[in-house]
Amino acid sequence: MSTSKSTEHVMAEAKAKRKRQTDNAQHNPVDDLAHKKKKKKKKKNKGGGGGGEGDANAQEGQAATAGEADGEDGGEDEEEGAEGAGGEGAAKKKKKKKKKKGGLKQTEPPTVPVSKLFPGGKFPEGEIQQYTDDNLWRTKSEEKRELERIEADLYNDVRQASEVHRQVRKYIQKIAQPGIRLFDMCEQLEQCTRNLIEERGLTAGVAFPTGCSLDWVAAHWTPNAGDQTVLTYDNVMKVDFGVQLNGRIIDCAWTVAHNPKYDDLLKAVKESTDTGIKTAGIDVRLCDVGEAIQEVMESYEVELDGKTFPVKCVRNLNGHSIAPYQIHAGKSVPIVKGGEQTKMEEGEFFAIETFGSTGKGYVREDLECSHYMKNFDVGHVPLRLPRAKQLLGTIDRNFGTLAFCRRYLDRIGETKYLMALKNLCDAGIVQPYPPLCDVKGSYVAQYEHTILLRPTCKEVLSRGDDF
Repeated sequence: MSTSKSTEHVMAEAKAKRKRQTDNAQHNPVDDLAHKKKKKKKKKNKGGGGGGEGDANAQEGQAATAGEADGEDGGEDEEEGAEGAGGEGAAKKKKKKKKKKGGLKQTEPPTVPVSKLFPGGKFPEGEIQQYTDDNLWRTKSEEKRELERIEADLYNDVRQASEVHRQVRKYIQKIAQPGIRLFDMCEQLEQCTRNLIEERGLTAGVAFPTGCSLDWVAAHWTPNAGDQTVLTYDNVMKVDFGVQLNGRIIDCAWTVAHNPKYDDLLKAVKESTDTGIKTAGIDVRLCDVGEAIQEVMESYEVELDGKTFPVKCVRNLNGHSIAPYQIHAGKSVPIVKGGEQTKMEEGEFFAIETFGSTGKGYVREDLECSHYMKNFDVGHVPLRLPRAKQLLGTIDRNFGTLAFCRRYLDRIGETKYLMALKNLCDAGIVQPYPPLCDVKGSYVAQYEHTILLRPTCKEVLSRGDDF
């Protein structure tokens, strides 16, 4: 009897044990936990929060944990979980890849043409300033708006050139540090410009040589071959360069000064340029622009090494109108009062530039010449020197009536050209533009923008986040 009872007892215990195991298998707490977490993840993904590779990996980890606890059943769960997570992860990854492909970015140094950064072919407007007083009606005139629609292609060209200028100068502002050789800086700047505008002969390229005039040299200085001039901490450097597309020129300049003692000088000139831009407009007299500029400029003074200097306008330097392939198109914008009574007109382009000096406020030609330009209206002039004729042909093909420098002649393979170049200058075919200098020991700063007097508003084409 005792043996029979024992056997029945053992069988009952075994049956109960099997039942507990079955219950445990069906209600495994690890599996329940994994299941709950999966539900939470799904809710989050539906709500748009926190998805991605991290969540997919977490789900895979939970499925693996459940698989280890449950054996074969858990293995099936793991496979399904991994498959689901993999599907979600792949979708997320695809989206990320598309995001990367969506926006082409500029390199450093800049090499990507701006036409590829704006695949639609439409380039950003400059700063828009509304006309005031008697010209306020232009803003809402349908007739004037139609005139602008007709000129849409022209406006897009100058905006493209302006965008090139902004992107190139952004890079140059980073590398124009004490210790850089100015020859190298100019070469880099001009190569970046050629890359971004996609240089095509006279159709698109650099508009004139890069000016990097130092201290008392106000304008028209660029290094010739072999020049070893290096930028220093105490220099005041005017960086003036241009971009042209279909002959439409963007002329823009700013001043680099690393020593903060020059801050007031730079501020005076920058504010004066902005005042000139604000004053300019259709039917505005050029002399009125000059008077407004002078009033602002000469309200400033600068302290240098314990001495106080009034900031003076450089009275024999001016802004100017710009025409196709003609950087100085005939109208001069003075920066002092008492200039021309001539008025600005609708559709004109102007370079509004101001120069402030701690010296006499008057410049003269000095130093070795580097800038040259073929006279715009020159007719046929007989030349005796065959070498001069050959050089003139090179200038016509490569520069036309755009300004050039000796470095540009070197770049296209010209050698031993100085005598022929002098002959062209003496004949009046080519005009030399030597550096313009105030008194030695003084400091000159410059700021410049190109503006367009549109029928409905004034557009500061070269305006950027920097100035």
